[in-house]
Amino acid sequence: MGGILVYVFLLLLTLVSYIVRRREKKDAHQTFKLPPGSMGWPYIGETLQLYSQDPKVFFASKQKRYGEIFKTHILGCPCVMLASPEAARFVLVTQAHLFKPTYPKSKEHLIGPSALFFHQGDYHMRLRKLVQGSLSLDVIRNLTPHISGAASSTLDSWDGGRVINTFQELKKFSFEVGILAIFGHLESHYREELKKNYSIVDKGYNSFPTNIPGFPYRKAMEARKRLSKILGQIICERKEKRLLERDLLGCLLNSKDEKGEVLTDDQIADNIIGVLFAAQDTTASAMTWIVKYLHDHPKLLEDVKAEQEAILKLNDEENRPLSWSQTRSMTHSQKVVLESLRMASIISFTFREAVADVEYKGYLIPKGWKVMPLFRNIHHSPEYFSDPQKFDPSRFEVAPKPNTFMPFGSGVHACPGNELAKLEMLIMIHHLVTKFRWEVVGSQTGTQYGPFPVPMHGLPARFWKESSTARVAALSN
Repeated sequence: MGGILVYVFLLLLTLVSYIVRRREKKDAHQTFKLPPGSMGWPYIGETLQLYSQDPKVFFASKQKRYGEIFKTHILGCPCVMLASPEAARFVLVTQAHLFKPTYPKSKEHLIGPSALFFHQGDYHMRLRKLVQGSLSLDVIRNLTPHISGAASSTLDSWDGGRVINTFQELKKFSFEVGILAIFGHLESHYREELKKNYSIVDKGYNSFPTNIPGFPYRKAMEARKRLSKILGQIICERKEKRLLERDLLGCLLNSKDEKGEVLTDDQIADNIIGVLFAAQDTTASAMTWIVKYLHDHPKLLEDVKAEQEAILKLNDEENRPLSWSQTRSMTHSQKVVLESLRMASIISFTFREAVADVEYKGYLIPKGWKVMPLFRNIHHSPEYFSDPQKFDPSRFEVAPKPNTFMPFGSGVHACPGNELAKLEMLIMIHHLVTKFRWEVVGSQTGTQYGPFPVPMHGLPARFWKESSTARVAALSN
């Protein structure tokens, strides 16, 4: 009898505790209201409205109607969207522990679940330090002549006036730079196998995750398995050589945590593929926009060309290659890069997920809801950038207000390769404007998203190499 009474007492205690917790949670929800906005249709929400038009039009119309914080429902998820610098800092910096990175499982499977940008906490910080170390200024300065050689070789392949897809060609260049940063000098047969299989993974990354033979996602998953095998061979060879290289692979292989444990081969492979993914499309998109903006602004092109030809003339006279210090002195070209990043806003927004109920400015962000800081809206706000739709590199003669310019994200999940990306862009600008002329083919307006914004059709263009006679004449003027 006593046992039954104890059981009943524990059952009642559990029930009362549950009711109290429910009431406390209900009270919290009543204290703070959800942000204004529309959740759209059941399940599909406002996904069709978002993807049937330019995303920036969708976001701007919402912001105009509801303000800088509003709710919606897209891709099967309730979301809170934030369009102010303060809100972006809240989510990405000051209260980052309350918001975890979130990606669809299909994308995690393709890149690899151990990639650093799928994590937070100690593992994330460890991997981030390793990636940052391999992409530090001291390391990438030594990559300058190699990136310069890759840029020159890439552009030479465009010569002749045939129409090329600029974005797709620049993806090839970015891939080569990624290989340099990860492996240093890699044997050609490994590089070609990685390129072939990564291309298949890339094509399936944004496809519908149908695991049926013949579909892009299934092909991508099969190519991902082959990538793991290739990377396993490269890792095994590097281990046997016991080299203390400062490239990414070397940093990953030589790392030990506080317990003396090393990373597994799968963890290393996942992070290599993650860095390749992060380094390719975004940087190629930005460079494609730079090519377009320079084409569309002849006076600006003249100024950039004058800056770069002065550097080329000096190097020709002294018979030396482009140097790291010279890329740091390209003040006009650097402003073109920054303004291109602002205008194009390659990363339009980022996904986070609330790990607890969060209060922000009197509004409730419920646990489990997606949270999206809208970088593009901030970059294109007249409150922070005058005449924001005008391409004007001179605006960067003065540093932007804090948290208003975030082309590489912000906080603990900001892109650790931002300096490498900017170096890549400056080197490409140098070789492009000093050695080539080009024209865009067809319509020069419009943007397509796949998922990153690029000029319509990848910016079809023709390129011609300037004759050596014309270049010498230009340099002597």
